[in-house]
Amino acid sequence: MKVSDALSQRKSVRAFLDTPVDNKLIQALLEKSARAASGGNLQPWRIFVINNDTMKAFLKHLSEWTEPETPAYDIYPKDLTEPYKSARLKVAIDMYGLLGIGKEDKEARVKQMLKNFEFFGAPAGFFCYVDRQMGPPQWSDLGMFLQSFMLLAKEEGLDTCPQEAWSARPDSVSSFVGAGEELMLFCGMAIGYIDDTAPVNNLVTEREPFDVWAKFIEK
Repeated sequence: MKVSDALSQRKSVRAFLDTPVDNKLIQALLEKSARAASGGNLQPWRIFVINNDTMKAFLKHLSEWTEPETPAYDIYPKDLTEPYKSARLKVAIDMYGLLGIGKEDKEARVKQMLKNFEFFGAPAGFFCYVDRQMGPPQWSDLGMFLQSFMLLAKEEGLDTCPQEAWSARPDSVSSFVGAGEELMLFCGMAIGYIDDTAPVNNLVTEREPFDVWAKFIEK
């Protein structure tokens, strides 16, 4: 698969089949992804994979967790301005529309949101951590690593969903995977095979026109 094809076909999948994913394949994809650009070659990503029976054990662990948790960070700015605010709102409107969930049906919206914490039914996933001493440049490295993984997964016929929602569950996740206190949970990644029959997977997010976010400087 050409990189351009993988990039155009990749999307965040929110309903997976229960078809197993081999650990050896996940390891191979992660090792290839580690060739992503990294400032100073720090390679700041720290990955914890859960799969097969471990996924079942993790979901059970999560369902039994009762301690309150403080999110690791704010996913979005508290006072998000335009055009970013409208872009985020449109994704929600489009997704809930595909699911037939009305604006006033708060219960159904919450139920759909909570599917994040089931990896949307994916049989495999991983958590991406970063050392707390790292700063914004290293967070950029995480993004390049994660994008590399998603494109490589697509090449292998797998689908994915990067999930910053997991930042709301840092204590329960870290307790299960054994992450040290020096590590901060950045996101999760659902891995599996797309359920083509699920309406939510028809969601294709729009992108702003080129001239909105880029310009050639001429002097």
